[in-house]
Amino acid sequence: MNVIVIGGGASGLMAAITAAKGGHSVTLLERQARVGRKLLSTGNGRCNLTNLNMGLPYYHGQDAAFIRPAFEALSLDATLDFFHGLGLLTTAEDNGRVYPYSDQAGSVVDVLRFAADAAGVMTRAGFEVTGLKKTKRGFTVLSAEETLPADRVIVCCGGMAGGKLGGTRSGYELLQSLGHSVTKLYPALVQIKTDNTFVKALKGVRANADLRLCRNRDAVSASRGEVQFTDFGVSGPAVFELSRAAATEKGPLTLHIDLLPQLSTPEIEELLRRRLSSMPELTTENLLAGVLHNRLGRTVLRYAGYGLTDPVASLSPADLRKIAGAAKDFALPVVSVLGFDGAQVTAGGIRTAEFDPKTLQSRLVPGLYAAGEVLDIDGDCGGYNLQWAWSSGYLAGLLKSGT
Repeated sequence: MNVIVIGGGASGLMAAITAAKGGHSVTLLERQARVGRKLLSTGNGRCNLTNLNMGLPYYHGQDAAFIRPAFEALSLDATLDFFHGLGLLTTAEDNGRVYPYSDQAGSVVDVLRFAADAAGVMTRAGFEVTGLKKTKRGFTVLSAEETLPADRVIVCCGGMAGGKLGGTRSGYELLQSLGHSVTKLYPALVQIKTDNTFVKALKGVRANADLRLCRNRDAVSASRGEVQFTDFGVSGPAVFELSRAAATEKGPLTLHIDLLPQLSTPEIEELLRRRLSSMPELTTENLLAGVLHNRLGRTVLRYAGYGLTDPVASLSPADLRKIAGAAKDFALPVVSVLGFDGAQVTAGGIRTAEFDPKTLQSRLVPGLYAAGEVLDIDGDCGGYNLQWAWSSGYLAGLLKSGT
């Protein structure tokens, strides 16, 4: 069959390779000047291509269980075997994140390009699809310059995340033109903008912390890991984990940060009491030196309501308790999440109920398939979105007809 894959990202490359290996004539259309451009930026340029700790709880959408058949078709182990078979060496970190041994995302893009070429995929970069029509014999793919016929079409256009790297609404619009519907779309795995009264002075400071995103003190999401303070709020892996909830939950939200998760409040109080006893000549500015980053320690004191020039000897046990409490609960009112340009993934997408999970073929338009971020599935930070791209691209590329 003559197959056209629209979108040369992770899922599109996998779908094209799989379909070509199945004996089909495959054309891969990519709007950007080269395939895999967004892949080059993943994992801070290292390409976190999957995670050893794989499972349904790491995925979201109106029906997260939709992923199961795709993950049965191409499991974690099968994904690693696939990349190893292409000559890509990988390494896993303690947190389960898998990267190319080269630490370069370009290595992943290169082996996929080589595999596509070897399988006979015709890649056309710089080809912007402007329309998709169903015909009696299949489909017609439209651009400003030409039309291409196809027996089968796989839409792998990605989502709106990373607009500067090519994220657009095009995939949603193509599928909507054929009768599909899209959920509300939100930026996810993105920085959170907070009240910057205290964070502005912390720009660039990093801390390992426990985070709770709360509405009226009730946690709606929680995470643990690295937080990076910015002039507008917070960033970092632990923040990305909360960003989906920050974008989708209604009502005033507050981010509660435990800056010393390894210590209890009484333990911090005792630590401060010992410091006060042994070095009473210190000023409050240095009370938390050696405990927290210097700028962070000073900010916690200001947050707790203390100046930086008072002698620590003037602090009472109640003062120490208040300072310890501020370190354990550094609370920042949430303003918003940053937009799609800074997001790593789109939350929401084309409704999965309109596709057969066993084939990823449209229930509305026979011969039409979709994979990856364009569908209403998104994963946590840590390689989960790329695993969905690999598995869904593979299943769609099998071009199963279903029932």
